[in-house]
Amino acid sequence: MAGLWRAFQGEETREPIGLARWIDACLELGITSFDHADIYGDYQVEALFGRALREWRGDRGRIELITKCGIMLESSQRPTHRVKHYDTSRAHILASVENSLRHFGTDYLDLLLLHRPDPLMNADETAAALDEVCQSGKVRYVGVSNHTPEQIELLQSRLSRPLVTNQIELSVLHLEPLHDGTLEHAQRLRMAPMAWSPLGGGNLFSAQGERERRVREALVSVGAEHGHDNPGAIAIAWLMNHPARPVPVLGTSRVRRLRDLVSGVSLALTRQQWFSIWQASAGHPVP
Repeated sequence: MAGLWRAFQGEETREPIGLARWIDACLELGITSFDHADIYGDYQVEALFGRALREWRGDRGRIELITKCGIMLESSQRPTHRVKHYDTSRAHILASVENSLRHFGTDYLDLLLLHRPDPLMNADETAAALDEVCQSGKVRYVGVSNHTPEQIELLQSRLSRPLVTNQIELSVLHLEPLHDGTLEHAQRLRMAPMAWSPLGGGNLFSAQGERERRVREALVSVGAEHGHDNPGAIAIAWLMNHPARPVPVLGTSRVRRLRDLVSGVSLALTRQQWFSIWQASAGHPVP
């Protein structure tokens, strides 16, 4: 899955024509899902992608458009926002869906996620709004992002359809979902999670701390055992070897980089290889 959070920062994605070519390159690599949020690029990435889709002129059915709503940023694009807050009200969900459809230039979203847990969420109202946008045909599936198992259970108890995913931070540098019940919950529901920052937000390669160096060395070592010289691909393989089958959201805008990372998708690690990487990140053996 390709993430568009930094689309305006990439030479290949900051303009509609280049982004259209990038979409084709993703499809050639087998990447068909494109992850957005209404707030990305100061509320402007969805519209950029919509302009790219008009340049692309491909078959809408070949791609999946994913977006999120619920975070309200202070921004010149939203002058009424006086403080960053969350909004999972019916009015906001319906308005956000309409905005996203208009920005993309499409008549449906493949997947809508609630971006963050909202402490003021009225579960009945929020669930009814999610059911409403699905029943209208404007959204095909719904899910959440950054939610705990308890928060998922609450919302699911009010919905008439299953939540299909929880997008979470997960990487060789962020192990918490392995141990806080998040991935066990996903397995119980057979709900494959999405993993944002699957390479630690770039820290896996740029940070010079002891932990990062240990992890890089472990990735290189495991890669050598597979005749693979790209540690990022091994980090992706490490994620996808978990039985919850996390789907990494790849944030790079460089096609060459995407190609390297995709090479790790089907790479099978042994248990000892997997745990050697876990140990390098945790800084100690398993108990």
